[in-house]
Amino acid sequence: MTLFPARWGFALFLLLSGPAIDASPSAALSAKESEIAAWSEDHHEEAIALIERLVNINSGTMNHAGVREVGAVLDAELRELGFKTEWIEQPPEVQRAGHLFAHHAGDRGAKVLLIGHLDTVFEPDDPFQRFERLGSLAKGPGVEDMKGGNVVIVYALKALAAVGALDGAQILVAFTGDEESPGEPLSISRKDLIEAGHWADVALGFESGFKDDEAQWATVARRSSSEWLLEVAGRQSHSSNIFNDETGAGAIFEAARILNGFYQRVRGEQYLTFNAGSILGGTEVDYDPQQTRGRAFGKTNVVPRRVVVHGGLRTISEEQTERARAAMREVVAESLPHTSAEITFIDGYPAMAPTEGNLALQQMLSEINVALGGEPMPALDPLRRGAADISFVAPYADALAGMGINGRKGHTPDEEADLDSIPAAVQRAAILIYRLTQD
Repeated sequence: MTLFPARWGFALFLLLSGPAIDASPSAALSAKESEIAAWSEDHHEEAIALIERLVNINSGTMNHAGVREVGAVLDAELRELGFKTEWIEQPPEVQRAGHLFAHHAGDRGAKVLLIGHLDTVFEPDDPFQRFERLGSLAKGPGVEDMKGGNVVIVYALKALAAVGALDGAQILVAFTGDEESPGEPLSISRKDLIEAGHWADVALGFESGFKDDEAQWATVARRSSSEWLLEVAGRQSHSSNIFNDETGAGAIFEAARILNGFYQRVRGEQYLTFNAGSILGGTEVDYDPQQTRGRAFGKTNVVPRRVVVHGGLRTISEEQTERARAAMREVVAESLPHTSAEITFIDGYPAMAPTEGNLALQQMLSEINVALGGEPMPALDPLRRGAADISFVAPYADALAGMGINGRKGHTPDEEADLDSIPAAVQRAAILIYRLTQD
């Protein structure tokens, strides 16, 4: 269920043409919202302390104990606010720690889903392990992606509770434990999140905010992220026989034809990108797509019989994904003599398309930011952000992402967050939730 129509084609036109954002504070803060804003300012240092505590717990995706420990800290915070919490275990074959979900029962306004994740890319053997405060900046593993955003969720809810605005609100908080490396199959590891998307009217994702010299941006769309595996076969023979009627072109020339065909005929659509990440070819090829590594053997005087190419595909919508896959299949089917090829597509993160509902939420968020004394928040170009968990629920609920604190250099040992951006992030989130959950 969504609050607004979801005709994403028209919304994409609006996004590409740069829709005007009303800069006037047409939705000035109410007395209750002013209380929320003041409370957020007053509790800035407490929020920083919680971020520091979470960052100093290693929660690399495969450190299941650390992921659960971060979950336990957030579980206690949410239970204090009256949320009913649940740790969702994953089956052993998924090899992930699990997820923390928390529900606040109510009967007023929209049903709102808040999305964060407990894990980081930094495992226990990584040298980057501790929180370090440098004035208004903080460095640390996951400080931007996304322990800072998790704290924004908690403090937005605390601000609502402090002014008596949480009672009656229908809110579900979903902290996944494996966003950085989702467990397989996704049908299991994302089952509960997808069900939450069906429940929700609105979903808000709290990965880091995006700010540059132009604006503080609102994320209304994120591209999908999936994979493709191309396997090519040819006739092995002495190289002196290549291209004759009995031997044909060999597997490597066929693979080169296909990849060039992708470049010439599939490339070019707005927001569609694809990449060939690895290629192995020869008379003997051994490739492990899970580890994305392998070995190949071949000789210059032997026509190769096998090639494996592993690549990625990113799109702005499921419709674009299907168009791209169909075009790639057409190229693959046009085999050179005595060769054959098969392409397999592996689903990953779906697209978060820029629907009209998402753009309506952007307008609400922009008006709130202006009312708080900030500038309008335009829609961010989807090329500037990758996939995230919110994409799994965006087909079912109106959605905004990038609701967390500002930062940069995520997934690197230089990851840092702007601590001064915390109050504004908390205020925007809390007031948006407040407006959505009123009758």
